[in-house]
This record gives sequence, structure tokens and C-alpha cells, in this order.
Amino acid sequence: MTNPLGIHALVWAGDTSPASVAYAVEQTREAGFDLLELSLHDSLNLDVDLAAAQLKAAGLSVACSRGLAFDADVSSDDPAVVARGEELLHESLRITQGLGGTLLTGALYSALGKYGAPLSERGRANVVTVLQGLADEASQRAMTLGLEICNRYETNVVNTCADALRLADDIGRDNVVIHLDTYHMNIEEPDLVRPVRLAGERLGYVHVGENHRGYLGSGHLDLAGFFHALADIGYEGPVTFESFSSAVVARGLSNDLAVWRDLWDDGRDLAEHARTTMALGLEAARR
Repeated sequence: MTNPLGIHALVWAGDTSPASVAYAVEQTREAGFDLLELSLHDSLNLDVDLAAAQLKAAGLSVACSRGLAFDADVSSDDPAVVARGEELLHESLRITQGLGGTLLTGALYSALGKYGAPLSERGRANVVTVLQGLADEASQRAMTLGLEICNRYETNVVNTCADALRLADDIGRDNVVIHLDTYHMNIEEPDLVRPVRLAGERLGYVHVGENHRGYLGSGHLDLAGFFHALADIGYEGPVTFESFSSAVVARGLSNDLAVWRDLWDDGRDLAEHARTTMALGLEAARR
């Protein structure tokens, strides 16, 4: 059993212009990864057909991710705001398929940012209704949705694995999976092991990132325990490295992600180190 190893495109480039996507694809292939995750925050600049051809030529799989904005937030009480978010999600699904991907994941259920109040009952009902419709379209396209669990400073909808499982149960569609991220788990979960076991066979995608989003192993995360937990549940899905630096990420998105200091400026060195760390850790955990 081996897990496909992926890397987030924001390690390479801050936008999805044709030149940036070409660079990200080239670097991902040369660094030895199997999958490139593209954020659709910049999809207006994305040449879908060209990117799909570049990914295919490089022999790379693709997954897409996104969060929503506060003016297109499906967890809002405002029907107009919810409608904008819903339209954006369906468009993102079509883009993902156009790229050759079968997984759209991320904070599909809310804006990506700090909320000033708990989620309302109406807002949660809107999330469930919108994601039921999105999952139905995804099913027709033989695609899967991921619920990425984010920390309390980035959403008020899903902060723990238990939250995500409850939301997935309420959506009630078989093509909705759980997406764990070690960076967020470090903030919200008791450890990096129990959420993996709680998700079990419903785990469909994984982000690995250090507690400070720097080089893997330079922080305090129990990555060995996390990899062992993945092996224990027989997880065979993608494991994708994610890290952000304003050396690459554009100013607006850096602000959204609260990137106030940079822990790296050489994406290639960071990526090669991450791939080695993940590959060796996963292999050791399977022994």
C-alpha cells in the first residue's frame, strides 16, 4: 500500500495564470510528487484546457480546493449571499472536472476568515442544502466532495473531525469525505491520532503541514503518530503537503491566511524536504 503524495500549488506560485501553472506542474513533477493541488481562488485567470493538458503530459493527478468569501458565503442567513456561494461552488466543480480531477475539497461550507458569532441554525441549514445539491451534481460527474476541517479563526462551521462527520451525516451523500489537516488539527483536536481513527474509512484526503507552516519536522507536531494512525486505519488516499509564504502567495491571500512572517523562501527546497519526510514517515508507519 502506498499513498499518492501531493503538494499544494501555492508552494510554487501565488496565482493560476498559464505561466504559473506551467511552472507549478514542472516543479511538482521534478520534485517527485504524484499530485498537484490547485486552489481555485484565482480561477478567473486559469486556462482550464491548457492546465489539463500540462497535468496529463506530466503524468500528474490533480485535486482542487477552495474557500468562500464573506460576500459568497453559503453559511450566511442572507439568501443572496448564499446564492452567490452556491454558484461559485458549482462552477468550481466543473473546473475541477475540466482539469481532470475527481475531488473538490476545502472550506466549501463557509467563508475563510474569522467570524464574530457562532453559526446560526438558518446558516447551518443553508450549508446542508447547498452541499446536498453540490454532492448530487458531483455524483452525476463521478466526483467527490471533501470537507476540510479548519480552525476556529478561519471558520465557525467545522472545527473538528466530529463537526465534519455530523455535517457529512446531515448532507447524507456517499460522495462526501472527510479532509484532515494537521495544521488545523494542532489547534482544535486533542492530538493527531484520535481524529484519524474517528474518521476511519470516511477519510478521503489529507493535508500535512507543520504547526507554524514551515519545514516538516521543524515544529512540534507528532507526525510519526499521525502517519501511524493513517496506517492503522488502512488509509490509501492522497497525502498532500501544504505551506504558505508571502514569498510566493499574493498579498491579498496572504492576508486571508494570516501569513505575517515567512518561514521559507525556497519552495523547491521546502518541497523536496517535505516529500522525503512524508515518504519515509508513511513507509516506516506501514512496517
